[in-house]
Amino acid sequence: MENYPLLWRGNLPAKKAAGRPPRLSVDAVVASAIRIADADGLEAASMARVATDLRVATMTLYTYVPSRSVLVDLMVDQVLLTRRLGADAAGWRERVAVFAARTREMFVAHPWLTEVSLVRPPLGPGTMAEREYMIATLSGLGLPVGEINRAAITVTAYVYAFAREAGEDARLSRVSGQSTESWWSERGEFWEKWFDVEAYPAMTALWNAGGFEDQAAFDYGLALLLDGIERSVE
Repeated sequence: MENYPLLWRGNLPAKKAAGRPPRLSVDAVVASAIRIADADGLEAASMARVATDLRVATMTLYTYVPSRSVLVDLMVDQVLLTRRLGADAAGWRERVAVFAARTREMFVAHPWLTEVSLVRPPLGPGTMAEREYMIATLSGLGLPVGEINRAAITVTAYVYAFAREAGEDARLSRVSGQSTESWWSERGEFWEKWFDVEAYPAMTALWNAGGFEDQAAFDYGLALLLDGIERSVE
């Protein structure tokens, strides 16, 4: 059963409770879990750990959030909202660029998102804000109605693929204490002693031509994707 009242708690009218005000709030529980996950990974954000952080008994926490799975859904949707997607860019390409940049920043700031599947996302304000933003961005281009959602899903999937990779890089750097750049530099011996230039002639030719120097693959691919959408309108 979905916990829509918790996901959409900000849209519900405030209830005046009788007696003493509650010690905690759902927002406080979610914020604590996010802080812990940011620092130590998703697994660390257990109900017991969050309760300790908030200085309450674990069972007290369950009166605010019924289960760990629900807590993770609330964490994800809250983090999706931190991108603050709005009409702060004029053209549709600029709006896509804002979405891409803020999504990447989100994954880097919250690397534990890479441990969560978003195939079945929480149907909360964060998820809905993203969908509304992308559909609104592409709705004014003149695309056939049947292509608007397909284009939005395509752009979103492309952005998320690279953003998750950046988040995974941040998570591995935190866990291992070593940056990806340092990891690659330690493997210089591989290219000199183990890489067979005759077995991989295409890679070797491209390397010799300097084709591996420019690594701006994301911008390159996104421009091609948006060019394709624009041409389909024309």
